Amino acid sequence: MRFIIYIAIALSLVACSAAEEIDPTADWSVEKFYLEARAELANKNYLTAIEYYETLESRYPFGKYATQAQIDVAYAYYKFNEPDSAITALDRFIKLHPRDDSVDYAYYLKGLVNFDRGGTILDVLVERDLSEFDRKILLTAYRDFKLLVQRFPDSKYAEDSTKRLIYLRDELARADFNIANYYASRDAWVAVANRTKFILRNYQGSSVIRSTLNLQLKAYQALELDELARDTQRIIDLNYNQES
Repeated sequence: MRFIIYIAIALSLVACSAAEEIDPTADWSVEKFYLEARAELANKNYLTAIEYYETLESRYPFGKYATQAQIDVAYAYYKFNEPDSAITALDRFIKLHPRDDSVDYAYYLKGLVNFDRGGTILDVLVERDLSEFDRKILLTAYRDFKLLVQRFPDSKYAEDSTKRLIYLRDELARADFNIANYYASRDAWVAVANRTKFILRNYQGSSVIRSTLNLQLKAYQALELDELARDTQRIIDLNYNQES
């Protein structure tokens, strides 16, 4: 029996030695993990950074380093162009640490992730028309930034979030206008009337208001809704008759 125990101990030591050779992080402290992960992130080695952050939390699941790793790994996923993984990590952080000092940043980063969804290297060469993107993605980003501004009005991220809200609001209006235009190309005038009404009710001040009014007028005329057509024409005349 003693011989068997010795054999088992020997095999265990060999296994540990092999594991250390395979895994150079086997004896890393939590501080070492965090510093190395931050260094890899700074050097844009995002995949390695993700591996270090996730291993850190697995081996040291409690304490300030684990908490910070949970939000840092979300940023690494964002930069690695893995938006779904980034959102999952951020939602988890918010759920686990709703009163953490960094929770406002978590909401802000969620907005950035959704704001940048679908980007490619072509964006560097050609300015994106976000209104052509999935409207649901635009709306999700809008809600993320709005939630941040509402819950954390004094956050250092609130000002930038407000600017992005203004921009996204106009893009949402343009997205809905594109949809209305598509309906018009199919002579679906009831759908056009409903969509233009929605735009005018929700996106006053956006860049597509005049075009929306013109399209709404066309829809009412096609539907022979004469009174509504006259009302729309009156609004156009009152607001734009001074423009050349």
